[in-house]
Amino acid sequence: MISKKVISLFTFGILLILVGAISKLFNWPQSNVVIAIGLVFEILAVLVFIWNKLKK
Repeated sequence: MISKKVISLFTFGILLILVGAISKLFNWPQSNVVIAIGLVFEILAVLVFIWNKLKK
């Protein structure tokens, strides 16, 4: 079962990527930073998921 920490990191990463994509449409200068932070949260979620699978 996926832990709440993985779901939380995953959904927050998706939210940041969506906000970054929408802000890119409005030519917001920091949109690339928001997208990059979203991708970092996605990578963290995958790493925590894999770590939990390897621990079992």
